[in-house]
This record gives sequence, structure tokens and C-alpha cells, in this order.
Amino acid sequence: MNTQLPIYPEPYWRDPNPFQSYFRLKGDSQTDVVVIGAGIAGITTAYLLSKEGKKVILLDAGKVGNGTTGHTTAKITAQHDVIYDELIQHFGSAKAEDYYQANMKAKKFIEDTIQQLAIDCDFKQEDAYLYTIEDANMEKLEKEAKAYETLGIKGAYVDKLPLDLGQKAGLIMPNQAQFHPLRYLRSLLDQFIASGGQVFENTTVVDVEEGQSPAVITRDQHRIHCKQVVICSHFPCYDKGGYFARLHADRSYVLAIKPEKSYPGGMYLSIDNPATRSLREVTIHGEQYVLVGGQSHKTGKGVCTMEHYEILEKFAKDTLGIKEYPYRWSAQDLITLDKVPYIGRLTAKHENIFVATGFRKWGMSHSTVSALLITDLIMERDNPYEALYDPSRFQADPSLRTLIVENLDVAGSLVAGKVGLTFKEPADLNPDEGAIVMVGGEKCGAYRDVDGALHVVDATCTHLGCEVEWNHGDRTWDCPCHGSRYSTDGEVIEGPAEKPLAPVTVESGEQ
Repeated sequence: MNTQLPIYPEPYWRDPNPFQSYFRLKGDSQTDVVVIGAGIAGITTAYLLSKEGKKVILLDAGKVGNGTTGHTTAKITAQHDVIYDELIQHFGSAKAEDYYQANMKAKKFIEDTIQQLAIDCDFKQEDAYLYTIEDANMEKLEKEAKAYETLGIKGAYVDKLPLDLGQKAGLIMPNQAQFHPLRYLRSLLDQFIASGGQVFENTTVVDVEEGQSPAVITRDQHRIHCKQVVICSHFPCYDKGGYFARLHADRSYVLAIKPEKSYPGGMYLSIDNPATRSLREVTIHGEQYVLVGGQSHKTGKGVCTMEHYEILEKFAKDTLGIKEYPYRWSAQDLITLDKVPYIGRLTAKHENIFVATGFRKWGMSHSTVSALLITDLIMERDNPYEALYDPSRFQADPSLRTLIVENLDVAGSLVAGKVGLTFKEPADLNPDEGAIVMVGGEKCGAYRDVDGALHVVDATCTHLGCEVEWNHGDRTWDCPCHGSRYSTDGEVIEGPAEKPLAPVTVESGEQ
């Protein structure tokens, strides 16, 4: 039995990868709509638009389904932490109810699509629970229960949960769901391709030429002329709306464990920050496993990332016992200033460029909300949720204060990264160790792999010049300012950065 944390992170959803490989775009092209980003938001949007008779090209900078969608816990729910009391306070009851209805309609769309296409993706209805183990958060949970009553949300305040988590109290939202996201998306992608849609992987978009007939420009300088552009690239790859200052990135962690105790069903989420805990079951090779997640923190900040996995391991052992855990992974999620995603036109001036971002860890439902909303906008149909998700909104409370704090935090990271004085020498690195080092008087990022080979890159993020930090848990270089992530060889894993970290040559005597 595997009772040790896997050395390298790998999500269960991609073992095996349900998607085939797709070619890189190798020339200019023309279509009705270009959708950028082949995760659940992009694939669902492309699928819906193709059903409307649109010619669509779907692009991804990496592999289909290998971004945040491939690293999710795959809960399909409108229970997005303790959000409804806050929404009522900041937006009013009508828009708070819109938020709930939009996500429930997204859940219904997923369920109906699975039935219509007979998709085998382990879809299962489950009750969702919020809970707290801290007396200090009892009032917060009580306020959320009252918000449910105000908005007519089905739910109940409870003292006990099906799974004993040491809770003081809980809040149930019945009849939510879970599934295998990549098997679901494989069917949608097959339908999209069968209707004439085109998919290109390893095709990075670097610019968009605006106008009545926009052109999407790739890193290889190929152009795709179209009528509309939809940006579903997690962080917007074409940022003309100041999104870098209106979003911040959080990382969280997941273990897939085979429990010693029987798991009673249900999806659970604690509201106790920073020690949040998420649980749901999953069937692996016909046996019951549990996904245990949590330990959220701002990307590029916090303790050694391996410690987050170890803390979750201890929680899982104490709660359920562990027979084995073959998978671990982490996910990066973008959060907006007011916690409501940005879905719609890129800015008020962009009539034919659309964006979907900032899902705040609830991408299964909100990606589907995005696809339905943007499809309506392109087809010139009214959508009742357009105003709620409008990216051009700016709520002064709490957005203004949050924006100031975010930008001060970025400034602090810029300064701290430039003046830090603790460095290692490349020769001091052990196998499978990464650190900031000095090479020729310049700060660099160095990683020595398990075979002893040294990989050295410029440590300055190519987005806005912050200094990247080593993420040992995932073997990546992460930027604490806006969440860009790079491989050990400097290739961009997640934006907003578009250019890789430059490689650095180290003389043989320094290695």
C-alpha cells in the first residue's frame, strides 16, 4: 500500500488522460468565433456556439483540460462558501438571488446534458454542507442560514453532519452534485468536433487586433480572423480591462485517499480560514476514495508548499484514516475584488470581445454560467444575469478598499523580491531542490532535478517584474504578485505572463 505522499503532483482526473492530442495551429485561418482556453468554460462555450451554427476555433496554450479544470475537486453546487449574506450586503437581495439561480441553472444544464448525451462521468447528486469547528464562526454560519431564508434557498441549519468532523454546526444545501469533469468535457468536445469545430493545442495567443473583424494573433505570428473572441484562458490573455489589478490568485491542495473508515456521502466545506477543509468521495477503479482539500493561500506566499500537503494528510488520518493515497495535486484560482466572477464583454467598449474569469474556486458551475451567458450575448439574446456578472462593474464597497490593499501587496512583493539577501549557490542544491541563487551577481531561480541536472532561469517574472518564488510541492516557480507560474525550465504554466523566464547559463565550475 502507498502510505507516502506521491513525489510528484498528478490529478486523478488525468490518469489516464481522456483527451487525445491535437495539433498546433500552423497557419492563418478564418472563423466566426475564436474561443481561447480549453477548460470547462471554453469547451462548453465552443460546444454551445457550434450548436447555434457558429464556426468556432478553440485554442489552448497547453493541453486540453490540463489547467484549473483538470485540477478541480469537481463539485457542481451553488453553495459557494458563506457568500449569500455578503452578497445581500453588497449587492442587495435581488442580485444575491440571481447569483443562486444562475448557478442552479448551470447545474441543471450539466445534468440535462449528461442525460441527453448519455455521458458516463460518475455524475451523482449529493447534499452539500458548510460547517465550522470554531465558536467564533458560529455567528457567520447563522447569518448565512438567515440569508438562505431571505432568498428562498432550500437548506437548513443543522447540529450534526453525516460525517463527524468535530463541527459546532452546519448548513445544508440539498441536491447538489459531483462528477468526473474531464469525461464530461470529452463528450462535449467530441460533439463540438463532429459539428465542424476545430481544436488546436500548444497555441499561445499573444495579442488581439480589435475592430469589427478582430484577429487573434499567436506566438508564431499566425492570425485567425473572426467576428467574436471569447477569452476563457483563466487569467485573461488579452488584458485591456486592468484585470491584473482586479484579480488575485490563490492556491489550494488536494489529496485523493482510500479511507479506512466508511465515508457516508455528502460534500463538505469548512468555513474556518485559513484551515479550510473540503471533502467529497470519488470512485477509483471501482473502490471508494475521498478527495481531501484545503490549505488555501495566496500564490507565491505561505509556508513551504509541501507542508500544506502534510497538514492535509494529518487531517485525513485523524478524520478517516488512510489506507493509501495515490494522487495529490494543487489548483490555482482567481478571485475578483467583490468575489463575483467577471463574465461578459471585456470592457464596455468591446462589443465583440468577451471574457470569463475569477471563478473563486467554483469553476464547475460558474464556467457553465459563463458559457450560457456569453452564448446569449453573441446570439444577441437577453440574459437575466448579464448585469450581475458584468466585468465593467465596480462596487466601491468592498472593491475600492480591496483594490488598494491588493496593489499595496503587489508593491510590497516587488520591493521584498528585489532586496532579499538570502541566497544559495547553485553547487549547494541537492537533487530535487530548488532555490533562489546568485549567478554572476544576478538573482536566478535554480532547480536540481532527481538526476542531478541543474535548471537555471532568470527569477524576474516576465509580467510586471516581481521576483518568483520556488514552489517545492509542485516543482514550479510562482509569482506572488499576480499568480504567474513557470516550469523548472521557465515555460509559462499559468498567466498573466506570456513570455517564459529566460534560461541562464552556469559555468561548469559553479554547478
